[in-house]
Amino acid sequence: MTRTSTSTASGIGRVLIAVYAVMALGATARSLFQIATKFDEAPVAYLLSAVAGLVYIVATVALIRSSHAWYRVAVVAIVFELVGVITVGTLSLVDAVLFPADTVWSAFGAGYLFVPLALPVLGLIWLYRVRKGQERR
Repeated sequence: MTRTSTSTASGIGRVLIAVYAVMALGATARSLFQIATKFDEAPVAYLLSAVAGLVYIVATVALIRSSHAWYRVAVVAIVFELVGVITVGTLSLVDAVLFPADTVWSAFGAGYLFVPLALPVLGLIWLYRVRKGQERR
């Protein structure tokens, strides 16, 4: 009999939180540096990376928290992240002129070993499992 945890911050959720935290730090620091030093070269790309960093921060905090409201915040943030990765990833491949510099989500996160593409999928699977575990209680 398998036991599903009822907390987003337990089990594999801890690994997800750690990866989200690393992505939050990396994306936010990179975007702030790019915005401060070369914003005029690719403002849209650098602002999109800043948005990605903020989404990763929100997702990290929401996954750490254990209330129903934070669960919803996590779902919204991670769905937004997935839509962003797919949209920006597709646009960056279809029309490279739109993004003269890479964003975190360009080419589906290729510059980050495709972690930005895998992370929201794994996050949503984890949230689904946590929800199912809570319903069984």
